[in-house]
Order: sequence, then C-alpha cells, then structure tokens
Amino acid sequence: MPSETNEWAVLDGLLGIEVADQESDGSQRLAFYGRCSTEDNQDPETSYGWQSGNAQKFAPGSIIASYFDVGQSRSVPWHRRTQAAQLLADLKNPNRGWTAIVVGEGTRCWFGNQFSLVAPRIQAHGVDIWVPELGGKYNAKNATHNMMMSMLGGLSESERQHVQQRTRASMDAQVLNEGRHQGGRAPYGYVVVDGPSHPNPHRAADGLKLRILSIDAAAAPVVQRIFREYIGGRGDKAIAEGLNRDQIPCPSAHRPEQNRHRSGDGWQAPTIAAILQNPRYTGYAVFGRWTKREELIDPDDVAAGYAIRFVRATADRIIRSRRPAHPQIISVEEFTEAHLIRRGRAGITNRDRAKLERTRTLIPRPYLLRGHIRCDACNRKMQAELVGQNVYYRCRAKTLAPGSDALTDHPKTVNLRESVLIDPLNGWLSTLFDREHRNQTIAILLEAQESDDTDAVRALLRRRIADADTKLQRHLAAIEAGVDPAAFVNSMNAAQAEKAAARAELDAIPKLIRLTETEMHKLIESAGDIRAVLTAGAPEDKQLLYEALNIQVRYQHRQQLAVVSASLPGFSTGVRRGT
Repeated sequence: MPSETNEWAVLDGLLGIEVADQESDGSQRLAFYGRCSTEDNQDPETSYGWQSGNAQKFAPGSIIASYFDVGQSRSVPWHRRTQAAQLLADLKNPNRGWTAIVVGEGTRCWFGNQFSLVAPRIQAHGVDIWVPELGGKYNAKNATHNMMMSMLGGLSESERQHVQQRTRASMDAQVLNEGRHQGGRAPYGYVVVDGPSHPNPHRAADGLKLRILSIDAAAAPVVQRIFREYIGGRGDKAIAEGLNRDQIPCPSAHRPEQNRHRSGDGWQAPTIAAILQNPRYTGYAVFGRWTKREELIDPDDVAAGYAIRFVRATADRIIRSRRPAHPQIISVEEFTEAHLIRRGRAGITNRDRAKLERTRTLIPRPYLLRGHIRCDACNRKMQAELVGQNVYYRCRAKTLAPGSDALTDHPKTVNLRESVLIDPLNGWLSTLFDREHRNQTIAILLEAQESDDTDAVRALLRRRIADADTKLQRHLAAIEAGVDPAAFVNSMNAAQAEKAAARAELDAIPKLIRLTETEMHKLIESAGDIRAVLTAGAPEDKQLLYEALNIQVRYQHRQQLAVVSASLPGFSTGVRRGT
C-alpha cells in the first residue's frame, strides 16, 4: 500500500504545496547570536563557549556564522550593537548562507520590548528564530510564544535592575565599613598600589590583592598648595595660572598613561575646582558622587533606546567610610574651610568675583574687538583687559602649556592697545566705500562671488558622488553577467556609504546670496557716509558693525603690524587688506 506521502506527491506538485519534512530540519544552516557584558568581569571566551554550545544542543542543523557582542549592555537596542547590527544588515543579503538564527539564552539577547521590534524584521526575510526558553522555533502565530517572549523581556529587564541594585548595595557596604577603593583612576595626588590579600578566599588563593590608594610624593604637595592658596583668597583661575607659571605638570601631563583622553596642555580652572571639591583628599573613602542616568535618545521614538549620562548624584546617594581608608593629604578642617569658602563665593556678584580673582575688572563699555584679534606667535585669541582708562588686548606666554613650541618665540606679554587700532581700522573701512574706491571695492566683491571657495568644494563632492555611482553601476553589470554577488557586497556597501557621506556634505553647504553690481551700489549708498557713522557711532553700534563685517585681526608683534580682513554677509571670501 503506498504511503500517504506518495499518494499526495503528484497533487502536491500540481498545487505547488510544500509539506515540511521533519527529517530535513537536521540539515538547516544556522547563524548564532550571543552577548557578553564585561561589567561584572565576565570572560568573553567562556561566555561565548557556553552560549554557542547551548544553542547547538537544542537547535537542529549546523552553525555556520556567529555574531557575538562583547561589552554591550542588554538595554542597548540591536541596531546600536556592533554584531547585532551586522546580523540585521546581513539579513538583506540573499547569499548569506543561513536560514535561521539561534541564541544561547534569550534573556541575554533581548531586553524589554526589543524582541517584538526585532522579530518581525527577521521573519520578513524568511528567517526563523530558535530560542532555548521556548524549547524550539518561535512561532509568531502562537499566542503562548508571544506571551513567553514578552515575559522573557520583562525578566531580562528585572534581572538587570536587580544586578545593578545588588552590586551598588555591595559596593556601598564595602566603602562604608571597609573604606575599600572601588577602582578607577586614582585622584591626582595618589597612586593605586597592591594592598593586603583579597578578602574573598578564592581570589586570595589566586594571588589577588586589594588595590589601595597611596600618596604620590610628587603630586601631593601640589594638592596642598592648591588648598592653601584657595583658602588664602586666590581663585581657581589665578591658582591655575600660578601653577603653569611655575611649570608644574598638570594631572594629565603628570600621569599620561591614565589620562590618554586629555591633552596635557596645562592647568585649567575646572581642574582646580575638581580637586578642591574632592573629599577623598581627607583620607576617607567617598563613593557615588557621580551616577549614571539613562535618558531617551529620542522621546518620540522609544525604540531608539537610551543614552548614558553621568550626572552629580544627590546627597542621599553618596557614601563615606566610617574611618580613614587611605593616607590623608588635606585635613578635614582644611577641606571644610575650602568648601565653605566656595559655597560663600557662589552667591557673590560678578563684580565682587572679579576683584577676588584679580584677573579682570568689569567695565560698563564693551570691548570693540573682543574675540577678533589673534596673536600671530601662538595663533590664540588675545584677551581684552582694561589698564587704567585704556583697553588692551594681551597674550601672555605664562598661560601657554609647558613645553609648547610657541614658547620659543613668544614674548612674556604681547600688548595691543585698542585705540591705536580703531582709528586706522575705521579709516580703512571708510575709504573702501568712498566715491574714489567704491567701484574698485565692488569689483573685488563681485570677483569674490565668482571665485567662491564653496564652488570648488561642491564640484569635488559631486565628483565623489559620480565616482561612487560609477562603481555601483560597474558592480551591478558584473552581477548581471553572472559573477557571484557575494564578491561585491563589501565594495558595494563602501560605495553606498561614500555616496551617502558626500551627499550629506553637499546638502550641508549653505547657499550663498549673490548680489549684482547695481544691488551692491544701492546697498552701500543706503549706509550713507560711513566715516561719519563710524566717528559718531556709539561703542555698542561699532561693536555690532565689526561683528557684521566679520573683522579679523592678526597681530604680528615683532613688526608691530596688524593684518585686518573683513567679509560682508553673503560672501564666502571677503575684502582683505593690511593696516
């Protein structure tokens, strides 16, 4: 008697019906996805081993591709995880080689409602999902499966929160009762050294020791000096300038190996403020002054996920050890005095703070060229100061970072008095638009319009777009000729990325307004007598005019020469003349 399969074989073929063959599942080609977080010191190799092994045990077929994220939190959406995003991208490749995805543990891979957002994208490409907690393949039409995956997402979120709470409670207890150093970079003035054996017997058997803070003999006296000068009446900026003047390396220059993200270019006022507000210099362990806060990247798109922000913690979250935990650099009394002084200064006016800092005095009139003058020796903006009744723009060598190349050719102080510059500047501006020179100025402006720098940039970007299109067309032609598309995947993706980047840069270039010669004449005539306007104008109006003309001054102190440039709105290249 023919089997049921044979009886239906002809009719199934005519109707185009495919009957699933349970024995064929064993030949299924799978892609494995897993994730390992390094926050709790997990071993990525071990984690990958047991997850992939668990996946291989319950899913039929062989794993031919692996995607494994290391150091990625489960709260991060799939499109922002490196390997998960690559998996989603490979879904679109018809020659990917695998037809199903298997995971080693569902709670490690999906968090909250992530599965409900990812699963439809995967199944839209005809790819199955095998989850151990379901005991097999996920079926979107199975209400129990949907409920189970929603519960797994909630359990994953709950587990993460419990781990965070337990870890934080444990670290708080260690700081409170033992004063234990919880890792991270040592504050300036300390170094981290090996202490006693680890209290955990298993870790102690492996030779691990606690890490403790010890005095840095070179930096600790600098911390004491900072507190001493601050209590004596100096401000953050004045202390920083004094340390730079004495060529004392800043924290990032003192220990560059643990401050690779810093430039090491000298002391700054915020650095002084951070040292003065760090209570660990008293010898007590303090933990939790800063905390992580998760904020929605886009409040209108929750699926975009969260971003981590470091913010100051509230007072109830900060833990201090019951007894001294490491050598003190500053006594509690000194730290308290400095803290009270800082709190008192926080409520004073800007005028009183200026007197305290002794760095500048507030004046009712504006600095006409503030932010428009650069020192030619070091390329820094010169700072405006009032000396007597005169405004000076100054550049001090002592504020340069120790060892800077600019120090070799930089005077102690470069001075430029404002009144010496303003009259020639106003005279130059007025002559540019008088009857005698107006036509020449307009001709220069018209030429500047035609030789717009952005035209060359636009042409270069259009050429990049055209080159990318040419590459794509060449690859498509090769594929149509029978070449394996997989050979061009990376090259086509790179060409698409190049085209998209060039297109974005091209769209970002602003469109400039081009004026005709007649329009320029009318615009200049509408301003009237520019010399009279500049002479009789109020300082505030002059400042606005210099801003509108984008006046830029480069002062060469050796030649006592100020090279001035200006550009009218709507032009990428302005009139340039020396004064």
